[in-house]
Amino acid sequence: MSRVKLHGVLNEMLQPQFISDGCPNGLQVEGKETIHKIVTGVTASQALIDRAIELKADAIFVHHGYFWKGEDPCLVGMKKQRIASLLKHDINLFAYHLPLDVHPTLGNNVQLANLLGIEQIENLEEGKFSIALKGRFKTALTPQELARRLHEVLGKVPLLEQVQKPLINTVAWCTGGGQKYIDLAASQGIDAFITGEVSEQTIHIAREMNIHFYAAGHHATERYGAKAVGEYLAENYGVDVEFVDIANPA
Repeated sequence: MSRVKLHGVLNEMLQPQFISDGCPNGLQVEGKETIHKIVTGVTASQALIDRAIELKADAIFVHHGYFWKGEDPCLVGMKKQRIASLLKHDINLFAYHLPLDVHPTLGNNVQLANLLGIEQIENLEEGKFSIALKGRFKTALTPQELARRLHEVLGKVPLLEQVQKPLINTVAWCTGGGQKYIDLAASQGIDAFITGEVSEQTIHIAREMNIHFYAAGHHATERYGAKAVGEYLAENYGVDVEFVDIANPA
């Protein structure tokens, strides 16, 4: 598969041109023209790059890439080392942030919903590209039952701020650092909100707006979009794809 072809397939699938983001989406570092092996992962860390080199990958596809808005643009230190490794081994880096979160079948949010058994999925926000989603469980869960399900699915014990509601029928969620959406979820009368991270004020909001809150890990909740995209590419384009999970407790 050519680099140009892969870039076109990813852009057509994820439609980054329609989503305002804090980083460039698409091909961030250009490598070799022909791609036989792709490594997918959550973040383009040095550990992921090193593993891609070991696997003789021609391209890396991630959710968290480089060149974030407001960051120092100078190629020094850690950033220099990462990019130097990619260039030395002629590895392409493709990164898609919010477009990967919101994709209706392969995205981080819908993939997490599938794993948790959430049904009747809708946008939490108005508009075509809602970053957060909402839905229902087929059978209501207690707060502790949902905590156990998250642990079983993600392999990480979530932080739970439990309120007075005895059962959870409705749930909203946003993978990664989506704790700011708890206000919107609570204002819609939703029973529980799941995300990756927690801020100090999030706990007060949960308590005062009577909504169960779960922080299940930024990395843990965002492992599944990049993996799903890789599986799609392997199935539909015959390219060799391997998902590499670099452990991160955050």
